[in-house]
Amino acid sequence: MRFIEILIPALLTLYLVWRHPRPQWARLLPAATLIFTLIHFAIEGYRWQMIPLYTLTLILATTSLLKLTQNADWKPLASYLTIGLVALAAALPTLLPVPRIPTPSGNYQVGTQTFEMVDTSRKEIYSGIDEPRRYMIQVWYPADATSNDELAPWMENAEIFAPAIATYIELPPYFLDHLTLAKIPAHKNAAIASAEEPFPVILFSHGWNGFNAQNAGQALELASRGYVVIAFQHTYGAVITVFPDGTIAKNNPSALPPRGDNPNYEEVARILADQWAGDMADTLDFLAADEENPFAGTLDLERIGVYGHSTGGGAAIQFCGTDPRCKALLGMDPFMRPVSAEVIANGVTQPSFFMFSQSWADDTQSPSSKLFFQFIPNASNNLGVIRIDGTKHYDFSDLPLFSPIAPQLGLKGPLNGKRVTEIVNTYLVDFFELTLREKPTEVFDHTPFTEVQSIP
Repeated sequence: MRFIEILIPALLTLYLVWRHPRPQWARLLPAATLIFTLIHFAIEGYRWQMIPLYTLTLILATTSLLKLTQNADWKPLASYLTIGLVALAAALPTLLPVPRIPTPSGNYQVGTQTFEMVDTSRKEIYSGIDEPRRYMIQVWYPADATSNDELAPWMENAEIFAPAIATYIELPPYFLDHLTLAKIPAHKNAAIASAEEPFPVILFSHGWNGFNAQNAGQALELASRGYVVIAFQHTYGAVITVFPDGTIAKNNPSALPPRGDNPNYEEVARILADQWAGDMADTLDFLAADEENPFAGTLDLERIGVYGHSTGGGAAIQFCGTDPRCKALLGMDPFMRPVSAEVIANGVTQPSFFMFSQSWADDTQSPSSKLFFQFIPNASNNLGVIRIDGTKHYDFSDLPLFSPIAPQLGLKGPLNGKRVTEIVNTYLVDFFELTLREKPTEVFDHTPFTEVQSIP
């Protein structure tokens, strides 16, 4: 909960527990709480989870002022019963807080910008109309931010994204509306930092029904360490895509149908992976060819790392298996069924590393798992495959930050979220430091984490 959200129930509770008779000034506490509520509306912003507290504040402020004019006061029993109502009302915003992305640990401030990309060399195959491929990217980068640079929202167009995400995870559409209030420790449209040498580039591909900011915490950490991270919004595979002109492209279920419903599933999935890998290739082509792009002269396009989650992990493998510009590959629960038979058979030659949640690692008989173990012997420069005990599929993203009850919502495993972030970020950062900057690390030889198990 945010500061004033904590202050509101605290002041109400202080008023209610005050021993009778209350002094005159203490009887004004509910009215003061009402004033703080109005300040909360102006500064922090209204959210539906606070409605019970707003209602109690208004009732207590009104009745306490009336009793003050009548020289009366609440009965002790009524006060104590109302404390229970305040506690119940405070539980809702506590269980559904405005998410906070941790401040990254690197030396750089972080900036972020979003861009629409149009690839006229490829047709859009999922929109049902004749048009070129359009997609969005979000760039996270080391920045020279100033006090005039505003903090960026966790997700652009959150008023559209939040209902789409809630619906996807089978919650009421309004359930995540408070995500519109979430800010991150990154500065919107800040100037890129100056440096003695260009910054390495890392591409991130989200999973099916994911979105470009789902791993914002990792992007922030990498950018604070001197990397430029490009996160893709793969149109029609993302949960929803919003373009600058207001066009909205919802997820197209036929692009990756339920696995038991299509006898040509592998073929359909591989078309999707090729489309996503094409987004990565097109972006790199643009950055190399357009000298007027906002990052011209600051990017080292000879040092390109790629990582992805789930279906995006499969797309990352597909890209690195077919495009030599990829110099390092990391997968998080990579979904292998979209990966072509050629890449499965030939593997990848770049340094690679793969992390699995316990829930995915334990499912050794899934078609994806079987394909992975066909692929991994052909990854000639693999640094390891690990399982993180106590984790589930979405532990590799920021989604567990939605709520303390994320495990009950199926969004994370039992392992503490801060511990998961520490483990994942350590391997993520150290892998790219080793492969793109040749900085030695021992984490791949001797893990410091008891929750990490090597998968043979």
